Amino acid sequence: MIIYNVTVNIDESIHDEWLLWIKEHIPQVLATGKFEKATLTKVLVEEELGGHTYSVQYRSYSREALEAYYKEDAEKMRIEGLKKFADKMLAFRTELQIVDEYSVTFK
Repeated sequence: MIIYNVTVNIDESIHDEWLLWIKEHIPQVLATGKFEKATLTKVLVEEELGGHTYSVQYRSYSREALEAYYKEDAEKMRIEGLKKFADKMLAFRTELQIVDEYSVTFK
């Protein structure tokens, strides 16, 4: 399983508008059929840049599904946010590979 992680720093002046937008954008990314689920998290470390930082973690079905997303959908999805928020947001993307998962089981 590969996680496609998008970390975004949002300028205070557009924070509320961006937050509404991302909550609509995430389902659009999931609708591409390349990911099984997504998690939106707020980074709790105070940034030197100021603003607010969020991480969206999309769980892909496979490496092939992620590659298909890059080829077929990624540019369109990125351009949408850039057109709307331009220089008021800074994003970077990383790929994470799940090595193992653990959970607590109560008896």
